[in-house]
Amino acid sequence: MSRELPPVAPSVTAALVAALTPRLRRRLDAGIAKLADRPVERDGAVVRIALDDATDLELHAPDGTVRSTDAVRCGCLLAPECLHRAAIAAAAPVADDTDSAEPEGSSRETPATQPPHSWPETATAEQCAAARALHSATAAVLEAGTDGAGAVLQAGLLRAAHAARLAGLHRAAASAVSVVTALRAARAADPAYRLDDLVARLRDVLTVAHRVPAADGAELTGLLGTARQPYRPDGSLRLYGLFSEPVVTASGYAGAVTWTTDAAGRLFQVSDVAPGGAGRAVGAADRAVRIGDTALSHRKLSRAGLAVSGATVSPGGRLGAGAGVRAVAAAGAGWREEPLYRLWQAPVAEQVERALSGGHDLLFLEVTLAGTAAEAEGECLLAECGGVALRLTRAHDDPALPCRDNLRLLAAARGSTLRVVARLAPAPHARAQLLAAEHPAMAGERVDLGFDRLQRADLPAMPVFPVPAASSVREEAPVHLLRRRVQQAVSGGRRVLSFPGDTAVDVRRLGRSGLATAGDLLAALHGAAAERSRDVFGRLLPTDPDRFARAWLAAARYTDELDRALCAAAWT
Repeated sequence: MSRELPPVAPSVTAALVAALTPRLRRRLDAGIAKLADRPVERDGAVVRIALDDATDLELHAPDGTVRSTDAVRCGCLLAPECLHRAAIAAAAPVADDTDSAEPEGSSRETPATQPPHSWPETATAEQCAAARALHSATAAVLEAGTDGAGAVLQAGLLRAAHAARLAGLHRAAASAVSVVTALRAARAADPAYRLDDLVARLRDVLTVAHRVPAADGAELTGLLGTARQPYRPDGSLRLYGLFSEPVVTASGYAGAVTWTTDAAGRLFQVSDVAPGGAGRAVGAADRAVRIGDTALSHRKLSRAGLAVSGATVSPGGRLGAGAGVRAVAAAGAGWREEPLYRLWQAPVAEQVERALSGGHDLLFLEVTLAGTAAEAEGECLLAECGGVALRLTRAHDDPALPCRDNLRLLAAARGSTLRVVARLAPAPHARAQLLAAEHPAMAGERVDLGFDRLQRADLPAMPVFPVPAASSVREEAPVHLLRRRVQQAVSGGRRVLSFPGDTAVDVRRLGRSGLATAGDLLAALHGAAAERSRDVFGRLLPTDPDRFARAWLAAARYTDELDRALCAAAWT
């Protein structure tokens, strides 16, 4: 049902839940479950849900997003203090105001005359207060875990995120909204839910909230983030299409992004992302790109070229589509032709280091396909890349996209040597998401694996020789002993780590592997989860969510940094 509802601004959901009485708040999750089975009708900018034969619940979204509490209307006798308004707002997707989830355009671009942003010396009192509130709201969610973080805790986090955005904590606010979206996906058993993504978002929110009061200068600037991507003029550009990929986000946005490059190897993106689901992503491939006067679709641009004058570019490489931008179609180039072939000349270790250091995470690899391997999330494609055993996985699981089928067909081309574009997936072994590849049977052709659908007839007619096994994989350090506890805390909350048990065995094993710090963090995490104080009468006092959140954050950041180090080592 949530996919059929328009996104609701975080402040709207927070306000509607806050207006409920304590009795109605206790019934909110049950109210959301009841609405899930009701039919949804769309009439222009109005989305209507029939509560019964005589009562309707309406969401008014003139621009596609519900932005005020007055836009949520109910016809029941208890309105506007009824449960229905809060329940439907909590069931709808959370509107994402960050630049990454919206299409580019002149309304989003920073004027070229805007002076450079100066680094703040210290955080303001308002920012420190917003950071503390965000830390407390996130700690409460972590305390409860996904199973216990219902609509009331989610609304509390959305309220803190809204206050953080008003105070200028844009990075933390965006991550907090993503946490709420992931929580809803987890509680709804959405197949797109990924525990690792929720762990990363929680880690980012707590990191920012913890560091903002003490940070200054460049560190503080990075922690604050920006409300909008600043677009800067970049003159005239001659671009060559590389590939296109679908975009489907958990927050209800979908579309396509086409990656291009100039002769110097700089990467640029042309995107078309708007509210919608996988169906919109599929259709976006044949939709004309929104830049200049060109009529090229994303599918055609991925194999053609673009000449742009008056270009504006964001720090991440996104091309702006302002009124002063002009673009016309131009000739493209093959992956093995000038100037694109240079992207595959960069050493793989350098590409991985760039991705782990905050640069773009695309890898340009030449691989030899070696079959498949079974994993918990399905099959992955085995390949050999410069003596390194590599696992290539699909970028999307949605059945409307051909990623899964294409990966399965490529596995049948065992022994083929192809150039591919993949996205680094940090892991203790070499791993990446496959985005595009050379055609296995047609020289000079390439396949966008998220849009183009391979057929059995596209495979090589003659079988190729088996691929010798790549170098054996080193025994992995047992960092999973700590990572597992970090993930368990997110899923089940503090309580799952508070049960009596002996962690000494895991601590000693980590110490024998040279990970004494991981052992200390594991012991501290269990200690913070199990600690309960008593008052003078012997009664148990409430737990301290902030202490548990600090212990969890230390463990989560340690595992993240160690994973990065192991990932870099796995590719060498």
